[in-house]
Amino acid sequence: MNYNKKTVYDVDVKGKKVLLRCDFNVPLDKKKGVITDDKRIRAAIPTIQYLLDQGAAVIACSHLGKPKGEVKPELSLKVVAARLGELLGKDVIFAADTIGPDACAKAAALKPGELLLLENLRYDKREEKNDPEFAKALADLAGAGGVYVSDAFGTVHRAHASTAGVAAYLPAVSGLLIQKELEIMGKALDDPRRPFVAVLGGAKVSDKIAVINNLLEKANTIIIGGGMAYTFVKAMGHSIGKSLLEEDRLDYANDMLVKAAEKGVTLLLPVDHLCASEFSAEAECIPTEGQDIPDGLMGMDIGPKTESVFTAAVKDAGTVVWNGPMGVFEFDKFAGGTRAMAKALAESGAVTIVGGGDSAAAVEQLGFADKMTHISTGGGASLEFLEGKELPGVACLLDK
Repeated sequence: MNYNKKTVYDVDVKGKKVLLRCDFNVPLDKKKGVITDDKRIRAAIPTIQYLLDQGAAVIACSHLGKPKGEVKPELSLKVVAARLGELLGKDVIFAADTIGPDACAKAAALKPGELLLLENLRYDKREEKNDPEFAKALADLAGAGGVYVSDAFGTVHRAHASTAGVAAYLPAVSGLLIQKELEIMGKALDDPRRPFVAVLGGAKVSDKIAVINNLLEKANTIIIGGGMAYTFVKAMGHSIGKSLLEEDRLDYANDMLVKAAEKGVTLLLPVDHLCASEFSAEAECIPTEGQDIPDGLMGMDIGPKTESVFTAAVKDAGTVVWNGPMGVFEFDKFAGGTRAMAKALAESGAVTIVGGGDSAAAVEQLGFADKMTHISTGGGASLEFLEGKELPGVACLLDK
């Protein structure tokens, strides 16, 4: 995939209207109607501020939650408009619809240096269907001479009207957030500083099949932890008790072990485990001596010997990409493996990239976020990026 896309720096937006796709899908306390974490709003500020400083009239749009084509007041972006205004220190005009009379009137009246936020895109079921009429109506808000700026990395793996469809009607470039994602993650995959180490965790092998396939062509070392590791451990002939197992993926796991050996890629698996008799935060933590897990126990985290092996591999790396926790990190007793990996990444001299989702949450929660080179803003998108898939919301942008 071509990551070399035009950005807001490559277009003249002075006096023009810019349709800006943001990711304002923030967590809410629905009972109180308040935002519980405004990180995604803050992340959008540099692009918005740049466009306003250049004399553009900015029409921002986003989805929030999953209203599934229905108007759900508890998923209104009005609360985002208020917080955005506070962060920017300026008024944010809010449209009560997306392409209806209010949005059309306010977009038409919008002057350079002003910011309009449209209501939740997913109130209209045509958004997720990438309906061309809906996409054209969104593009028309920016009018003749308008520009489309894509800055919602968390949604670029989906071909929706606001992420891909509008690019058929307006010149399309990336915002600063997506530019950073493409530069850092693109370079990590295409021209990494070596050794290149990939750390993969999480529950399921099936979620990471395409990622492992792609990384076997690029990485020097692949580390596999989390629930997905037990299928590999079982494939090697070890007992895994009642640990998570994807029976239908055993042959695949075997093939990967063979393929890694053929390609000279070091594939590291847990050599000991922390187990429990039940999936519970209160369960007694029982370590194993080696790779076998006794009957009646389930693996919940990597053991201390594995921690040493995994962290040593990261210490001397040039580039580390991490996607997925090493254990059940939401239970404190079983967060040690994930914590050890986060610390090892933070202390290494490597370019460290954390895929979105659970690994990003773990790094934030454990206090290592500011020590990472880059934490991706998109869980599903970063996973598909690592798979080497073409992302529709990136493919539609103008090439440099």
